[in-house]
Amino acid sequence: METRTPETANGSLPRKLKDLDDLLPYVGDFGWYQRYLFFLMIPFSFFFAFVYFGQIFMTVVPEEHWCFVPELGNLTVEQRRHLSIPIKNDKFDKCTVYDVNWTAILNNGTMEPDPTWSVKKCNRWEFNYTDVPYETIATQQGWVCDKDSYPATAQSIFFCGGIVGGFIFGWIADKYGRVPALVGTNLAGFAGGIGTIFTNDFWSFCLCRFIVGLAYDNCFLIMYIVVLEYVGRKWRTFVANMSIAVYFTFAACILPWIAIGVDDWKIYTLVISAPLALALITPWIVPESARWLIAQGRIDEAIKIMKTCERWNRKKIPDAVIAEFRETATEIAKKEQECKNYSVVDLVRTPRLRRHTILLVMIWMSIAMVFDGHVRNVGTLGLDMFITFSIATFTEFPADILLICILDVVGRRWLAFSTMALSGIFSLLATTAPIGIPSASLAIIGRFAVNISFNIGIQYAAELLPTVVRAQGLALIHISGYVATILTPYIVYLATIAREIPLLILGALGIFGGCLCLFLPESMGKDMPQTIQDGENYGLDQKFWNFPCCNRKRKMSNTQEPI
Repeated sequence: METRTPETANGSLPRKLKDLDDLLPYVGDFGWYQRYLFFLMIPFSFFFAFVYFGQIFMTVVPEEHWCFVPELGNLTVEQRRHLSIPIKNDKFDKCTVYDVNWTAILNNGTMEPDPTWSVKKCNRWEFNYTDVPYETIATQQGWVCDKDSYPATAQSIFFCGGIVGGFIFGWIADKYGRVPALVGTNLAGFAGGIGTIFTNDFWSFCLCRFIVGLAYDNCFLIMYIVVLEYVGRKWRTFVANMSIAVYFTFAACILPWIAIGVDDWKIYTLVISAPLALALITPWIVPESARWLIAQGRIDEAIKIMKTCERWNRKKIPDAVIAEFRETATEIAKKEQECKNYSVVDLVRTPRLRRHTILLVMIWMSIAMVFDGHVRNVGTLGLDMFITFSIATFTEFPADILLICILDVVGRRWLAFSTMALSGIFSLLATTAPIGIPSASLAIIGRFAVNISFNIGIQYAAELLPTVVRAQGLALIHISGYVATILTPYIVYLATIAREIPLLILGALGIFGGCLCLFLPESMGKDMPQTIQDGENYGLDQKFWNFPCCNRKRKMSNTQEPI
């Protein structure tokens, strides 16, 4: 085993242990144990993609549909559509049918419609399954015409479930631990998904999607947070973004092809819901959060996990370091109890911290709406929605790779502004381009840009909020995003009025949210604020035109010795 004591960059012994991060160099920043945890993120990334995107392919409706007349069942599709469906704006109307005695019409041998015939609304429909090659719950239950807002409503109810789940499983995570919350949230997704298969009307479907919504985000986010706790500082950007870039992206990209492959929305729902039951084995393969254990005063259990990490990584923690860490952990536990005296109200007591909190909430709401809007708007871009969805989703991979390379060079503030603004600009440009490849290409570039903003968002917030209220502040910001995304299905639904409306709204939101980022301080390379006063004073020394990369070059040139 390696027993060499970790050293700092200048060769001196490391500083006094202040928290769990200072113990990680002794057990390995990214050894075999951390790689094992990184590998375990795969199923939870898949669960997240299935929960988040799965409903899209259950409720999608083919572009062409028209009223079904049972009496004309012996005619070909072309014949009965020609005879029974009125022409409106040079197209067969989707929602009305001629109101005549079809038995008499057939007995007379009439095969040409009379425009003077009266019309009525449909109560059954036929669908052209060319663009959506399987039946969905929307086609089976006729969620078109007067009911065409049903899929959007069901999606919004899903996000309402996300809000409730955030509170429920957030409380469980704080009270009983991260692992029980992780199991619970995934089992909720499993139960709701399996229940969806047996729904027979709109409201039972909504109830099941609400239950699935309880799992939204937390089914992966809790695992994401636990893994990052055991990874050294310099590896966190890599692990955080690569888990999304590879695992989540791959899972999302294959979703439409699962739907097409099984050719049945119920089997598709079973395929993407049943795997969530695997979360039952989580307590045996995923360690509890060491930080949570320390906060609860269960220091021996936290040290036991670090000892496991030590063995996997073939390291050896000196006894003196363990003793020192035990003292530090005891102090941390006491401070955690003190933090319980603070609440989110403390975020708005002082002027600058209040401004930063409000900005972070508004920015995250904008990011969440633009991201989710682009996800759901692929069906209005004039191309095959399954191919377009996969291509647009794949942009997550290059976006995350680019973010890993430049986030710690450009900084959070200007990168968040530029990517959000670019997303908005390309969304607006997409409304001016012809429907099809030109419009879809511009919209996909907008999606690529907001992918970067999305991954910056929560990290940026965590770096600006004071330690004593960080967890509560992040929960507030996260839940505000859930609330905002309730509106996005209806924004996309506005495409039934005009295809350009969703992209116009998403474009405006992107530019608006990007500009708000400029009113936040830069956090790259800065110590995170600990107290409320630290949060109030954070960034006081920064100017508006502050560019971290330029400052770094200037600092390096100033420290060079003269020749």
